[in-house]
Amino acid sequence: MDSDSVFASVVRAPEDPILGVTVAYNKDTSPNKLNLGVGAYRTEEGKPLVLKVVQKAEQYLVNDQSQIKEYLPIVGLADFNKLSAKLIFGADSPAIQQNRVTTVQCLSGTGSLRVGAEFLARHYHQLTIYIPSPTWGNHPKIFNLAGLSVKTYRYYDPSTRGLNFQGLLEDLGAAPSGAIVLLHACAHNPTGVDPTLEQWEQIRQLMRSKRLLPFFDSAYQGFASGNLDADAQPVRTFVADGGECLAAQSYAKNMGLYGERVGALSIVCKTQDVASRVESQLKLVIRPMYSNPPIHGASIVATILKDSNMYNEWTVELKAMADRIISMRQQLYDALSAKGTPGDWSHIIKQIGMFTFTGLNSEQVAFMTKEYHIYMTSDGRISMAGLSSKTVPHLTDAIHAAVTRFG
Repeated sequence: MDSDSVFASVVRAPEDPILGVTVAYNKDTSPNKLNLGVGAYRTEEGKPLVLKVVQKAEQYLVNDQSQIKEYLPIVGLADFNKLSAKLIFGADSPAIQQNRVTTVQCLSGTGSLRVGAEFLARHYHQLTIYIPSPTWGNHPKIFNLAGLSVKTYRYYDPSTRGLNFQGLLEDLGAAPSGAIVLLHACAHNPTGVDPTLEQWEQIRQLMRSKRLLPFFDSAYQGFASGNLDADAQPVRTFVADGGECLAAQSYAKNMGLYGERVGALSIVCKTQDVASRVESQLKLVIRPMYSNPPIHGASIVATILKDSNMYNEWTVELKAMADRIISMRQQLYDALSAKGTPGDWSHIIKQIGMFTFTGLNSEQVAFMTKEYHIYMTSDGRISMAGLSSKTVPHLTDAIHAAVTRFG
């Protein structure tokens, strides 16, 4: 009898809405099943990809007799931290040259956000963070658990399947002075809708005039456009004005290091002295949480970023991944147009990054799963990386049927 258990009162938690899609997909025995829920890159053959440059870096590390498995410092691998800051802020960033940036290695993007959130909850005067609506499902949980109060600002406009820029400006304009604002650096998840550079400039001016603190989540640098510098541009404009900000980086997508959990949190401060005090407090957040970060993934990243040949190889492989996703968008759009599927599907080619917010509703999604064995989150978000030339027709048929049946 489980009533004897001291945990008998524990209730079963619901499945994670994103990870639960994969659980359901794995149980499906249909040969035509298609998983468009997973936020991980897949090849044209539907297989996970280990980048060649990553394999090369691992080989190099295996052969390097000086590699040891000792603990890293609390803040992580020094080379990795330095190179990560350079990657997002630019090699010639004044903030880096003036030593106003503190960077700590964390457990991928999630861990970087969590460490940043805990630091803010302890040391920042405003405990409210504004996150876009919609946003990645983990964001509200991370910030709530760290002790911040979560509010939302308008971001996506379902009627245009684009950015609700007016709503965004109104909501940030009405936010209390000093509030924290979470911004997706590029390739907004889940919508694939980003502000233009002109819009970013207006956001920057508004936020600086209201002293709102920018907290960037950069999970897709290089993955959105295929260009590392272009994808970091919004972040760099906020650093160029001399103001302060936070940036969480992940190497899960752009180096395919999902399971290595490699990330970094950088905090850009006003002065070198402030940056060093901030770092001392970040150590106090990290030490009782996980003590210090893992060494292998960070060593891979540092090896690639340090070597100009490997770095160039990486940019080529990264662009190839981004290009494949862009080509999937085009193929899906062309197929829906050719089929005469009701509605305007141009948002598929306008949106960027790994995900497309299709505009399909939960009823249409449930129908596509039941009748066509296509798995995605109930909000109609699909991972373009899960598609291939072979599966585009199947998805097109399913979308056509769903839209025709439930208009």
